[in-house]
Amino acid sequence: MALADTIAPHLPFLRRYARALTGRQDSGDAYVAAVLKALIADPSIFPPDVPPRVGLYAIFSRIWSSVALNVETGLEAAHSERTIEALTPRSRQVFLLVSVEGFTPGEVSQILNLSPDEVSRAIDDAGREIAEQVATDVLVIEDEPIIAMDLSKLVEGLGHRVVGVARTHTEAVAMAAKTKPGLVLADIQLADGSSGLEAVQEMLPQLEVPVIFITAYPERLLSGMRPEPVFLVTKPFQASTVKAIVSQALFFGARARAATH
Repeated sequence: MALADTIAPHLPFLRRYARALTGRQDSGDAYVAAVLKALIADPSIFPPDVPPRVGLYAIFSRIWSSVALNVETGLEAAHSERTIEALTPRSRQVFLLVSVEGFTPGEVSQILNLSPDEVSRAIDDAGREIAEQVATDVLVIEDEPIIAMDLSKLVEGLGHRVVGVARTHTEAVAMAAKTKPGLVLADIQLADGSSGLEAVQEMLPQLEVPVIFITAYPERLLSGMRPEPVFLVTKPFQASTVKAIVSQALFFGARARAATH
């Protein structure tokens, strides 16, 4: 099988990881594009003795560590004093790979070229960082009551407060205007056939807030076309995944706001 066919099924998820790592769609996609260019130029750099997904993420990690690429991604001048590595330390990379991307610690060792002890320490470090996240108000946009309850319990368990659960586009926009949440969790398909994505697009001009989208079909949203979500949870979701993405969304949202003040 050709290398392109081997890695193609994994590219949507690599884009998800890259965007969570950088907190931006354009920066994340730039890194993925650089990985593809490197593989086209020299397919032999792809590790031959590991599963294709592990090999793809390993190449990404190698590109990610390139200082030259950090400069070439087109980050604004406001970000010039903050390297990507400073925004996302190694411990956060490990946490995302394990909790969001579902790799085992052993696979993470291969991807990042770390020892098992280094991976373990990085996971512990990330847990301490995430525990220090500032609590915020959360709006849940979800038409399934059980899923909405599960999401509410998860974010409340992290120390946040759920200020509303909306089941439709209209309810979501109204609740957002009333409660001014610090985070939004939004399903894509809502009870009345309306779109959670459209609801979020309507509320964002009046509300600067990180948004996590929830869908059973992430590949439909991660096609490389704009606009696309930066933070994405796949149904059925794991509690650890939701917690990881919530922390990432709040982390990057806080850093982005600080950079503008």
